[in-house]
Amino acid sequence: MKTKSILTLADVNAILDAAQQEAEANGWLVTIAVADDGGHLLGLRRLDGAPAMTPDIATQKARSSALGARETQAFEEMINGGRNAFLSAPLSGLLAGGVPVLVDGQVAGTVGVSGVKPDQDVQVARAGIAAVG
Repeated sequence: MKTKSILTLADVNAILDAAQQEAEANGWLVTIAVADDGGHLLGLRRLDGAPAMTPDIATQKARSSALGARETQAFEEMINGGRNAFLSAPLSGLLAGGVPVLVDGQVAGTVGVSGVKPDQDVQVARAGIAAVG
């Protein structure tokens, strides 16, 4: 029988805190979502002033990253590269900003960020992940 790593409540809070610090240090108004390996929301933090649509987008990025077991940037690049049929996939959040939390090569959870440029969303997500990694 296999065992797997999971995100604890302490991990989720550490990710949210570190991601928030990264966003605030750069003056970015974002929402940060943390999900488990099945894409189920574990924590959400919307910074003051973040647009109203960002909680849903961040959550969907985290979910897509979990279900696809990869960064959502890969999906965005696939679509931008001409694989338009992937737009019919039953997922939302196929934009950069969803990043998996990997432990021993396995997805333990994911972080989705929305509110700024794609590379900035990814920067905030990775800063959060670094707090537990």
